[in-house]
Order: sequence, then structure tokens, then C-alpha cells
Amino acid sequence: MGLRSKPLKSFLVPLTTAIRFLTLIPLSWHVRDDEKYFNKSLYYFSAVGLLIGSANYILAIILSAFLPTQVAAVVMLFSLAAISGCLHLDGVADSADGLLSSRPKEKALAIMKDSRTGAMGVVAIVFILLGKYAAISSMDREIFCLSVFFMPLVGRCTIVFVMAIQQYARKEGGLGQLFYSGNSRKPAIMSLFVLLIVLVLFASEVLLILTVTLSLTILFFTKWCNAKLGGATGDTLGASCEIAELVTALSFATLF
Repeated sequence: MGLRSKPLKSFLVPLTTAIRFLTLIPLSWHVRDDEKYFNKSLYYFSAVGLLIGSANYILAIILSAFLPTQVAAVVMLFSLAAISGCLHLDGVADSADGLLSSRPKEKALAIMKDSRTGAMGVVAIVFILLGKYAAISSMDREIFCLSVFFMPLVGRCTIVFVMAIQQYARKEGGLGQLFYSGNSRKPAIMSLFVLLIVLVLFASEVLLILTVTLSLTILFFTKWCNAKLGGATGDTLGASCEIAELVTALSFATLF
């Protein structure tokens, strides 16, 4: 029966679209109209975050059993970046170049579209990676494994949260706009529900501090993007994922 079954198609195509976009896994059902499933795939961003997090958790358990935490932390940082082909780190660099420029909106957006990375972008990537490394390398084995499980989950959920509260900034459209729809709040609510349930079940100790710090950080970042760019772009959505991962790592570091 395969994709001739409507319920199966409506589940599998958005899921594989989310996996294909958020990871390097080239999974696709090769349907002709799969572009119309981009906004529906938002419902599955949290599921992809859980899959990435579960793989990271298993890898972290293995690495931390044989390697010092500092070495294991470097490998996990590589894993976190590589699973998306460094797409979100690229978003950090482009966002920093645009947001930290003194140019008006249109010029800032043009700078972000440039494939070349400026000094601000390099500095932003360095600080993001250093912050993550400092946080996860300071943890004991159990919290280390938990943190790298939650980092991709919180990051992917945050992308959906940001889409629900920000309009798209580029008039000419872009990759990020493919996922926008009038119903972005519904997948955001679902992502929030999934995230809170998983936090309550596996890391209730960090629930309050993570919720507060992440909310304040993302609120500040989105306000900044609105003021400077007029909304979100694909780059700022990727940057929000990386920022959320950093905030998650720092929140788990407070458990010591």
C-alpha cells in the first residue's frame, strides 16, 4: 500500500522532511508535492530532536566510559555540529555578521546572505563552542550524558518556538520561509508539551532554571532580530537553535 495510504503519507512525508532538513540523513519518499509538507514537518521537529539526543546519549555513555570528560566533550561537540552539516553554526556566523553590523536592515540582510564569514561571525562561533565545551566538560558522567541528550531536543524545539512568535524578514523569501504557515503556533505548543514532559520525566531538577533562562534569552534574541532585521531568517533560526543548546548546557552545569 505504501504512500497510497493517505494517513501513512501524511505522517511519513512530514517526518522525513524534518529529518532531511535538520540532519545530514538524505531520507525522502520522493513525492512530487513534498514542498507542501514543509510547514507540516514542524510537528516533527521535537521528534527529530529526540532521535538526535538519543543517539548522542548512547555515544556519550560509550565515550565517557573510556575517555576523560574533556576529550569526550570535544567529540560530542563535533557530533552536535556534524549531524546538521554545521548548518546551524553557519547561521550563527551569518547572524552575527548581520546583527552586529552598523548597517540598516536591507544591508544587514545582504551581509547575512554573503557566503563569506566576517570577523564577527568567527568570534560568535568561537564563543558558542567555548561556552558549550566549558559547560559539558565540567559535568560528571551522568549529567554530561543527560545534557547532550537534551541539547538537540531543546534546540530543535526552539526553532519552532521562534517561528511561532516571529514573522519572516526577507521579502524575496528564502529557505526558512518554506516552513512558515499560519498555524505555526500549533506545532510550537506541541513541541513545548513534548519538551516539558521529557524534562519532568528525566531532568526535573533543571526544569525551572532552563525554562526561565531559555525564555529570557530567546525573547532578547528575537527582539534584537525584530529591531535590526524586521523578523527571522533561516540564519537566525539556526542561530536560535545553537543559542538554545548553549543555554541548555549552561543550565545543566548548574546542577553541580
